[in-house]
Amino acid sequence: MGLTPKKFPWFLLCSLFTAISLTSSQPNAPPPLSPDADLCNGVFVSYTYNTGSKIKPNDTKNQPYRFESEIAVVNNGRDELKSWLVFVGFSNREILVSASNAVLSDGSSFPVSVENGTTFAGYPSADLKSAIMTAGDVTQMQARVELVGTQFGLAPPNTPLPNNITLVNEGWLCPKATQRGRNVLEVCCTPDPNNKTVPLGEKYLPRQQGDLTIMYDVIRAYKSKYLAQVTIENHNPLGRLDNWKLSFLWMKDEFISFTKGAYPSVVDSSDCIDGPQGKYYQDLDFSNILSCARRPTIIDLPLTKYNDSALGLKPFCCRNGTILPPSMDPSKSKSVFQMEVLKMPPNLNISAISPPQNWQIKGNLNPDYKCGPPVRVSASQFPDPSGLPSNWTAFASWQVVCNITQPATPSCCVSFSSYFNDSIIPCNTCACGGCSSNRVSRTCSTTSPALLLPQQALLMPFENRTKLTTAWANIQRWKLPDPLPCGDNCGVSINWHLATDYRGGWTARITLFNWGETDFADWFTAVEMKNAGPGFEKAYSFNGTTIEINTKNDTILMEGLPGLNYLVAERDGKNPSKDFRVPGKQQSVISFTKKLTPGIKVGSGDGFPTKVFFNGQECSLPLALPTNNGYKRHISTMLLMVIPLLALLILQV
Repeated sequence: MGLTPKKFPWFLLCSLFTAISLTSSQPNAPPPLSPDADLCNGVFVSYTYNTGSKIKPNDTKNQPYRFESEIAVVNNGRDELKSWLVFVGFSNREILVSASNAVLSDGSSFPVSVENGTTFAGYPSADLKSAIMTAGDVTQMQARVELVGTQFGLAPPNTPLPNNITLVNEGWLCPKATQRGRNVLEVCCTPDPNNKTVPLGEKYLPRQQGDLTIMYDVIRAYKSKYLAQVTIENHNPLGRLDNWKLSFLWMKDEFISFTKGAYPSVVDSSDCIDGPQGKYYQDLDFSNILSCARRPTIIDLPLTKYNDSALGLKPFCCRNGTILPPSMDPSKSKSVFQMEVLKMPPNLNISAISPPQNWQIKGNLNPDYKCGPPVRVSASQFPDPSGLPSNWTAFASWQVVCNITQPATPSCCVSFSSYFNDSIIPCNTCACGGCSSNRVSRTCSTTSPALLLPQQALLMPFENRTKLTTAWANIQRWKLPDPLPCGDNCGVSINWHLATDYRGGWTARITLFNWGETDFADWFTAVEMKNAGPGFEKAYSFNGTTIEINTKNDTILMEGLPGLNYLVAERDGKNPSKDFRVPGKQQSVISFTKKLTPGIKVGSGDGFPTKVFFNGQECSLPLALPTNNGYKRHISTMLLMVIPLLALLILQV
């Protein structure tokens, strides 16, 4: 007698298949946090190395490996954590390829080298609520950042952990991170009991100070678009931008329809036509759209466009991208422009506004700026345009803070000379770079010190100084290196000459040379005189004044007098086929008194600047000072006559 199988209800089979299907489609749950997270009554931060593998190319000395890691930030405190920032001290020459739920706070785009560490900022959710505010809803209390990148040197199963991880928000204290197991680095940060500057629990963070700030104010908001006003303001007494270029990264397919007070450097709507914007806005005439680039670059307008009804007529616009220090002219220390931004689904409601990320701003021969992420602040207020004695408030406001970071290779250099020494100590060899190619290293020495110069060589281009400087070295019986040193390769050089030193005071002469192809309008230079600053009296051909830097009143700011504030570019001599090219030049004598600086040693170093700036960028200084016991005046009157004659002969060759 055979066994008859029992019938299985069909609806249970359907339910089983449905359950299996639903289960298999669920996303992978994030790995559980360390048990230490529950014990932290502040902000818990951890870095977990998940996996790694060898990647091409095969290299026995410098093998690359893929790594996948996760950063977890959990707010277990009482108050909301605004705009979280976490620093990870990478230590294995990591190159970061992607990061979810975060951006890099310095505005860098992926892929990027992070071998010296980097700071992550939360995006799109920058704030972490507390358990008290959410009844313990962990999804609103934590951020999980998945990292993918490349590291060198540590092959699996070794774990390439960073050397540190910490919360960098002000008002928090973090001890040294500790390692848990083989693959986790973690730290518990607690509120600083001495914090008086950053109020915890406020709705918005207070506005921060920086060398330069960018305000992103939404002044009109609609369902599918908004009007933003961007204000770039310089706060550094020596900061400056010429021909500024501002760029940022759209994160949600936004695009720019029009601007006033500035303009995209490239007008192109093709990315919209070929992208999702063209599919959604099918009735929009994209020929009138200014920019669909995901990372547009905005530039200032020329002065001639200020009264243009379509492009200009905005206060603080249209100055060719020049932003001066507030110490020179407060009215020219900021730029303002407006742009209309069109949004894309699913962000089509009036409050769905996401500011662009990864802000960067650059100038021409100016200091470099590193900009942080946009931080939501209280709404800006503006004077009522009708003239009524009231203010109107922006719809929403974000602040971007940028700080100066001097470039590795400057664009200007300094030479020193003195009344007690015949030789000029020139700019350093390769002071402004340009010596890395093999061709350069074959023709000149990139490491030999620059040759001391006679006075007549200062006005000559470097390539025309060789005969004069070698003749000067032979007269002084100095050994010449072979090959001769390379030039400084700087567009601007500044000579500081100690002119006199007497009982009651002393004088110096400063000369600016422009060897480049760019004219500098409204130029300025600044010198830090550590011990001599209080004795500054007057700059005779410049407008000079002392300014306070880092609570010290030892920096002298100098600019051209009205009508003389233009440093022209290098130009041909009177007879181009015969004469050397001539640099643009500005010069002034500066006087100092010794009444306020007793004991000052002018000739021994106090009479020379410890820092020199041109248009905000710090210049390269010589490695030595003129001395009155080394290369002093010891040549005869006959030799003093020979040098000018030698220079004349060289000019006639």
